[in-house]
Amino acid sequence: MKYFSIILNIILAIALAVLYVLFFSRPGDPETTAGSESDSLSAPVDITIAYIVEDSLLRNYDYFNELAGGLEKKRQDMENDYTLKAEGLQKEIEGFQRTAGNMTMNQARAVEEDLLQKRQNLLLLQESMGQDLLKAEADVNTKLYEKVSSYLEEYAKENGYTLILNLKRGNAVMYGHKGMDITKVILKGLNEDYNAPKDSAKKAAATDTTGTN
Repeated sequence: MKYFSIILNIILAIALAVLYVLFFSRPGDPETTAGSESDSLSAPVDITIAYIVEDSLLRNYDYFNELAGGLEKKRQDMENDYTLKAEGLQKEIEGFQRTAGNMTMNQARAVEEDLLQKRQNLLLLQESMGQDLLKAEADVNTKLYEKVSSYLEEYAKENGYTLILNLKRGNAVMYGHKGMDITKVILKGLNEDYNAPKDSAKKAAATDTTGTN
């Protein structure tokens, strides 16, 4: 019997859908709206557009690299666990093939049924691992999207951008002037925001060490 193999390929290129929402107020009847406060927002008069390059952002974003590294480790651990179990089952099968001639018919049938059950369990394990990895990938997608979209929303408000596009191969944006590319400044801000707690912890540890000397 051949070794069972598991195909656990993870697509780590995560699609970043950048938030952009424009609120258009609809003119109401002057008689019904006069003297009342409208809670709708008017469309911006001046529209300022920028874009980020997804591939470049992901490749250099420390948070994404950490998430991707954790996902890859999870995949590798699962694959190693599966391989050990598959090799163990293979040894049992080979052992049965060597000793089957010395068994009674009932004994041989019992061993065969046990091996078949173990093979079925291995197939179920493979399926379960695949589902776990898909869930882990979805969690990474969610965390990354929330992190980046939240930062972009604040950046757009502070810098007067009406629309920030996500430029990647295959989307509707075929060309963007280099002067509209804010990938580097966004990447710098994201990495500073992500690494700030770590830098603070290092400084605090260094201060504690100095104080004890």
